[in-house]
Amino acid sequence: MNKRIQVLKYVLADLFSAATAWTLFYIYRKIYIEPEKFHKVVPVVFDKKFFLALLIIPAIWLLIYYLTGVYKNIYRKSRLKEVGQTLLLSIIGVLVIFFTLLLDDEVVSYKNYYQSVLVLLGLHFGLTATLRFILSSITNYRIHNKIIGFNTLLVGSNENALKLFNEIEAQEKSSGNKFVGFVHIDNKNGFSSELTKSIPHLGELADLKRLIKEKEIEEVIIAIESSEHENIGKIVNEVDYQGILIKVIPDMYDILSGSVKMTSIFGAPLIVISREIMPTWEQSLKRIFDVTISLFVLIVFSWLYIILALAVKLTSKGSVFYSHERIGWHGKPFYIHKFRSMYIDAEKSGPALSSKHDPRITPLGMFLRKVRLDEFPQFYNVLIGDMSVVGPRPERQFFIDQIVVKAPHYKHLHKVRPGITSWGQVKYGYAENVDQMIERLKYDIIYIENMSISVDLKILIYTILIVMQGRGK
Repeated sequence: MNKRIQVLKYVLADLFSAATAWTLFYIYRKIYIEPEKFHKVVPVVFDKKFFLALLIIPAIWLLIYYLTGVYKNIYRKSRLKEVGQTLLLSIIGVLVIFFTLLLDDEVVSYKNYYQSVLVLLGLHFGLTATLRFILSSITNYRIHNKIIGFNTLLVGSNENALKLFNEIEAQEKSSGNKFVGFVHIDNKNGFSSELTKSIPHLGELADLKRLIKEKEIEEVIIAIESSEHENIGKIVNEVDYQGILIKVIPDMYDILSGSVKMTSIFGAPLIVISREIMPTWEQSLKRIFDVTISLFVLIVFSWLYIILALAVKLTSKGSVFYSHERIGWHGKPFYIHKFRSMYIDAEKSGPALSSKHDPRITPLGMFLRKVRLDEFPQFYNVLIGDMSVVGPRPERQFFIDQIVVKAPHYKHLHKVRPGITSWGQVKYGYAENVDQMIERLKYDIIYIENMSISVDLKILIYTILIVMQGRGK
């Protein structure tokens, strides 16, 4: 499957719909609305204003669709939900166009305003929904008939795994799962000789992360026995932050508690445990917020960057900036940038966390850390997308390897962009050892489970207060 081509099809269809709807609406106004106002026939002339609007308005519609996540999960669309989403966005977009472009028009009566809104809404929604419905129907047909599908890894090797595999393969209409193989949980349980007749055995739980990358896995289905349920946490920790769709076979308790939701009439009943942390529109708003804040700081406080750079250079030997590798979003490494606050060769004996009275920290560095000014260069990291203004602090792989031994759920932090400041940083400050890192971890996990723009603003306000009062530690 080529997701880029599929997205391009939707983009072109939406551009065509927006441009055609606006053109037909323009003609409608010339034929029905303007003659009432001027009391004469108005010729349909496509002037410069029309062509300017024809460029701008479809682009605005695409921006709305992008920010609200219309083009995400392009192969996993419910046609009914898509029609509802298209209607809602069409109403919002048409109202925006009305209040920005059409409200100032002179009309004979307010009835013309209602007519304009309804006609534009009908044209735009009708064309957009129709073309999207056609594209989605073609995609669903190809999925149901196994022309295209999602690379799927089955976790489990005993009776439950075999039953689920047979049930999915026997479906009248395919749910799109292309099983590339299965992994067993541990050597104690072995693996099914029956299952290996249908799909290859690829390894065990320890191989999961490697297999996901090698086999380009898009979906993981956990079908383990009751005796193996203590391993679900390990499986989710390995898979969840990689953006893979995770499904689990339910037991009767899950069904009675309402955990099992219908996603397909023909598909097997499964619990989907991979979910979006924030709605797509709020994720887009958070990114816009990050870029805006970063540009503001980098431009308005450029003078402060120069002063701090000179101060670092003049007070101790070494470079102005300190850059080193951290692990970020989806577990990918990146280089974080800070004003140097330690003497050169501070880690010549190996990676080490700083402490309250750390002799490696320069006098200026102690001040920079207290007011958090050493973190200022990270606004560049935010601007290029490595980080967010607010998010869990990124760590080095050296310390992550130690943390996950005691707290495997640390990997959940990789589900979001790391941040310059975080709730853990506000509440706990710099950690001096792995145990303190684990203690701070609970605040970051709670933050991820409650992420929102309002929470980010609160954390940012408290961070500013800490900087102004010099209470950083």
